[in-house]
Amino acid sequence: MFVKMGEKHFSLAYFPTIGYDILLITREKPERLGLLPLGKGERAEATQCLKPRERVERMGKTGYLVLENGKVFRGERFGAQGEMTAEVVFTTGMTGYLETLTDRSYWGQMVVQTFPLIGNYGVIPADFESDAIGPCAYIVKQWCQAPSNFRSQGSLDTFFKEKGVIGLSGIDTRTLTKIIRETGVMNGVITDDPATVDFEALKAYRVTGAVKASSTKERYVVRPEGEVKKKIALLDFGLKRNIYRELVKRGAEVTVCPCTTTAGEIQALGVDGIMLSNGPGDPAENVEIIANLKEICKLGIPLFGICLGHQLLALAHGFRTEKLKYGHRGANQPVKNLETGRVYISSQNHGYAVVSGTIDSAVARELFVNVNDNTCEGIRYLDCPAFSVQFHPEACGGPLDTQALFDEFFAMMKEGE
Repeated sequence: MFVKMGEKHFSLAYFPTIGYDILLITREKPERLGLLPLGKGERAEATQCLKPRERVERMGKTGYLVLENGKVFRGERFGAQGEMTAEVVFTTGMTGYLETLTDRSYWGQMVVQTFPLIGNYGVIPADFESDAIGPCAYIVKQWCQAPSNFRSQGSLDTFFKEKGVIGLSGIDTRTLTKIIRETGVMNGVITDDPATVDFEALKAYRVTGAVKASSTKERYVVRPEGEVKKKIALLDFGLKRNIYRELVKRGAEVTVCPCTTTAGEIQALGVDGIMLSNGPGDPAENVEIIANLKEICKLGIPLFGICLGHQLLALAHGFRTEKLKYGHRGANQPVKNLETGRVYISSQNHGYAVVSGTIDSAVARELFVNVNDNTCEGIRYLDCPAFSVQFHPEACGGPLDTQALFDEFFAMMKEGE
């Protein structure tokens, strides 16, 4: 329904992205706004709340998610085509889907987004946390076909096609998430034909070699605009850019190093501090890196580890890690500082945790715990100037509650002068 009154157009139109008829008062015709006008004879009062109509969507090719327990979900494909096997995990973040998609900690996984509508602000490269895509597939209830943001440079569909990421929409993500919560993380395959799935191969899939695949191959330097106050070596296990942004804005010159960088190579850089980044996969499989960290700790240089860096540092001290039932992924995880008793809301993305009972009290003490399940979220070391956290103080996306940990790291470097 479309009427012109003076300079204004009154248009009763249907939004495909939200599935509701809405009365618009606009200077533009509905087709110029990407809207679908109502059919002839359809009327509604401007003051009344309109009922949802039957959805009219650009339906993609049918695709299926098959879990290793035999459960099948039918959906519609978008993005790249093809078949993909991966570990299925879920994240509860309501915003920050671009940061999720470019977080290499998701390497070898397909991500289920619990928030129902994804892609409404499009693709914004300035928000990326790396140049690479983390997950190999992305599962949503609904993706926005008409993103609206002045910074947007396209839709998820186009972006996924360019990057080779398989998307699946129309999935009951609430039910899927409940299955993962109740039975634990499991493997899945996105396919066009569930009858062809090899369940033995599906169950045997493992995420391996993730850190070396995600790490930089060449050293590079990120400098502050002003005075260089500190020099820091950042070991890249699959880092998020906001880690070095937080360091640089405090006046640090950051040398990003490959994951296999040795203690001798770091010592030769003459740095004031060492950062261990986040990253993907099972921490215990990184035997060479763990051996390097044992030697790096002997340098006596202040050290700060985040996420996978936290786990690897614990393994280097002889502690143990274990795989969690379904992990912590989202921007609303509460953690408690055991030194102060204060609780913070944190951003998290991990499927493994340090086993608290294996922490040797002679060399370290637990610093943070997760309020929900009491798992280890941080360690302060007594045998070297180091501390680490399981969560992400750099956020992106997520709350900024724990960014002061970067200030604590800088204070530790100042004490070591």
